[in-house]
Amino acid sequence: MEVDGNSKITVGNKLGLKELIAMGVGGMVGGGIFSVLGLSVGVAGHAAPIAFALGGIIALLTGLSYARLGMVFRSDGGSFTYLEHAFRHENIAGVGGWLLLAGYVGTLALYAYTFGGYGSAMLGNADHGSIIQYVLQSGVILLFLGVNLYSIKAAGHTEDIIVMVKVIILSLFAIAGIFYIKADYVLPLFNLGGTGVLMGAALIFVAYEGFELIPNAVNEMEHPEKNLSRGIIISIVITTLIYILVSLVAVGNLSSAAIAKYKEYALAVAAKPFLGHAGFMLIGLGALLSTASAINATLFGTARLGKVMAQERDLPRAFSFRERSRDIPWVSLCIITAVTLVFVNLGNLVMISSFASASFLLIFASINLAALRLHKKINIPLSIPLIGFVLSLASWFVLGGYLWWHNRQSLLWIAVSFIFIALAEFLFSERKLLFRKDR
Repeated sequence: MEVDGNSKITVGNKLGLKELIAMGVGGMVGGGIFSVLGLSVGVAGHAAPIAFALGGIIALLTGLSYARLGMVFRSDGGSFTYLEHAFRHENIAGVGGWLLLAGYVGTLALYAYTFGGYGSAMLGNADHGSIIQYVLQSGVILLFLGVNLYSIKAAGHTEDIIVMVKVIILSLFAIAGIFYIKADYVLPLFNLGGTGVLMGAALIFVAYEGFELIPNAVNEMEHPEKNLSRGIIISIVITTLIYILVSLVAVGNLSSAAIAKYKEYALAVAAKPFLGHAGFMLIGLGALLSTASAINATLFGTARLGKVMAQERDLPRAFSFRERSRDIPWVSLCIITAVTLVFVNLGNLVMISSFASASFLLIFASINLAALRLHKKINIPLSIPLIGFVLSLASWFVLGGYLWWHNRQSLLWIAVSFIFIALAEFLFSERKLLFRKDR
């Protein structure tokens, strides 16, 4: 039965609660433990699980803001649409939309980079920058471009299968490894100081990017009035628990120096002390599935964001082109994939992760501010978006301070990127104004 004569989306193609939770968990877990565990331990030390817990608190507060905004403003545009309604000046929403797209490209690159790192290590080639890594990280992006071009339901069903398998693998890792934790690996808890925990939480905040993709599919889900908020909250809670348990086992079974050394595939190495080489391969498989599902979920939501921005005239019109019988924004999918391929093959782990974390901390601060301004309309307690805004913005400044002292090159790259994004949006919007005047 058709729901809409124009989009021709059938009831059978709608996304249920399972698909939404899978999309959120798939997006977050793929970019979390597997991608940035080494970075977190390098900064927070033994307290890395606490750093992940702090990130989870910020994500949960922001998720509540997203849930209320998503129920009131039902749009594929997600964050971009909420900023449009909260701020009168159209350039604010425009800059937010461009920044969001750039952040998603960064996370897609991060997931693909990690996929290539684990894949090449499992094939016996641990050298960074090998041909095998480049082939794998490029091939996985192209693979899920094909999945998303095929159909909406194919993307959802793929998430169900992948997320189920990787959660089982991570659960086995946590349950088996908890009995082998070495006390001197986890104590003293704050071996690198309390500030290291705050810096660690800010540096790896990209680990919680993913849940905000769920509102982007609001028009393609079953019973959004119930499933939207449930999908966001449940996926954040599940992900936070996974991060805390798995990072605790990893820190307790491998020295901080070893985790920092192996970075891209540190979690697989952490399984060796109690599971041997089989554990290395099992976690490697989980990493491949996790990063793959994250690419699938992120590409799905990002393409629809690009479509809505184009419809609102904040991106070139080509982003809104879609295959009418299935409502798939194929041009947006192809452009985002092409840019990601360039980014992943030119960047490195620290630079990509820092850029993505900084982008989403700023976006989440903006969303909490939007919910704060609209709290009466969306019926949310004032304290939730207020605390979320303060914590997100504070983490953003902490990340900037960390990069200033430890990696100024990445900080400069991020600053230049943000300036470029703001200028690009302004020039594009000004071009449209001039075009209307000429007419």
